Amino acid sequence: MDRPELPLLQLHAFAVLAEELHFGRAAERLGIAQPPLSQQIRRLEEKVGHPLFDRGPARVALTPAGRELLPAARRALADLDAGLRAARRVGAGELGVLRIGFAASLALTVLPGLLRTYRQRFPDVELDVREMTSSPQLTALREGAIDIGLLREPPDEETEFGFRTVLREPFVAVLPTGHALAAARTVPLGALADEPFVLLPRAVGPQLHDRIVGLCADAGFAPRITGRAVEWQTLCALVQAGLGVTLAPASIRRIRLDGVAYRRIEPAHARTRVAVAWRRDDRSPLVANLLSVVGEER
Repeated sequence: MDRPELPLLQLHAFAVLAEELHFGRAAERLGIAQPPLSQQIRRLEEKVGHPLFDRGPARVALTPAGRELLPAARRALADLDAGLRAARRVGAGELGVLRIGFAASLALTVLPGLLRTYRQRFPDVELDVREMTSSPQLTALREGAIDIGLLREPPDEETEFGFRTVLREPFVAVLPTGHALAAARTVPLGALADEPFVLLPRAVGPQLHDRIVGLCADAGFAPRITGRAVEWQTLCALVQAGLGVTLAPASIRRIRLDGVAYRRIEPAHARTRVAVAWRRDDRSPLVANLLSVVGEER
């Protein structure tokens, strides 16, 4: 980019004098004495090669060259002012695009409140919200395809990411309504030992899959997995069809399907962890502002 011929201070002085058409008032507006203003205008006229003002004993008026330059000077000053304001807002995380990945089940819990609070604080940030399971979220974060992840059971061994727990949610047993255990208010996990299970594929959420299998192991059995599906609604439909039972986060109870019952389990302390994830080396103010509105563990 070539060096600009006209210094910004001289353009500003020219635009103010063109509005006031009086050196004294223009100098007062600019906060300088009249002689320095006159010097700036003379230097600008030297750059242009023509007088910009007619200076008479009783009045100051723009010359044809001055009238031609004025709109361009105003545009340049206005564009620079707009650019500075936009740059400051981007630097403060008040403008831009924030890309967020989220696990589908979190649309039933923390996601709506988080997005609502963020939009109230930063209404001019565009949110690019993408539904994806936990493993693809971590891959997308690593590759820079998303800026924030909202997932279940974040891995302990990932040092390149930061995780902030926002919820620890109980598990429920998902049963056909005709199942004998559906008559109980609480289901001991060991009572499901002989039942066929339908679960998420491990590849899309290994930590959550292993958490569920681990709870079964703690209850003394390994689940016999007879079906898999990526979406919780599909898993609930498989339960409805009588293909098995499953364990799910308690928020899945909001999926209303005839023929499906949701029951608390024992041990009652069994929880699934929900966390916000981000790249530790990401210095984006958009990410920092999102983290500022994320509540700690509830």
